[in-house]
Amino acid sequence: MKKALVIIALSVLVVSCNKTAEVKEVKTAYVDTSVLMKEYTEAKDLEAKYKAQSEEKGRQLQAEINRFKQDAANFQSQAQANGQAWAQQRGAELQKREQQLGYAQQQLAQQLQQESGVEMDSLVSGVKKFIKDYGKKNGYSYIYGTGDAATVLYAEDKYDITKEIIKALNDKYKAEPKADDKAATKEEAKK
Repeated sequence: MKKALVIIALSVLVVSCNKTAEVKEVKTAYVDTSVLMKEYTEAKDLEAKYKAQSEEKGRQLQAEINRFKQDAANFQSQAQANGQAWAQQRGAELQKREQQLGYAQQQLAQQLQQESGVEMDSLVSGVKKFIKDYGKKNGYSYIYGTGDAATVLYAEDKYDITKEIIKALNDKYKAEPKADDKAATKEEAKK
């Protein structure tokens, strides 16, 4: 009986040792998200798009602001010549116009921020999905994010796959047809 218990115990010990030997190595890496967003071509294109829109719409608004400043300067010189009643009426008009320009500036900033925010959220969501798929395809157990919203306080550089992710994302982005290309393709298909 004692021999049987010893043999069973040894068998359990051997089986448990074999199972621990079968434990798979955990493959981990991290991505510096702030570097990723600075070097990812689609993110750069998105930033450039909204910068151009901001400059274009800002130029239009700036032209109105310049006209207002000119009118305000003219008001100063004409106020004495045209009398107090005229100055009060014209001053009220200028104040109203100044408020409208201030509202227009705020509205423009909010509109651009909202539009870019929606597209940026979509881009970030796509990057997260890409990294998840990349991790599955390349056998990673974990891929951590570092950068502005750090979830990793320290990692050895050998685990940094930021450049690989940037390259893969940029290659994918270059391969995708752009919105302008899609429109041109639809026009050609109609002909």
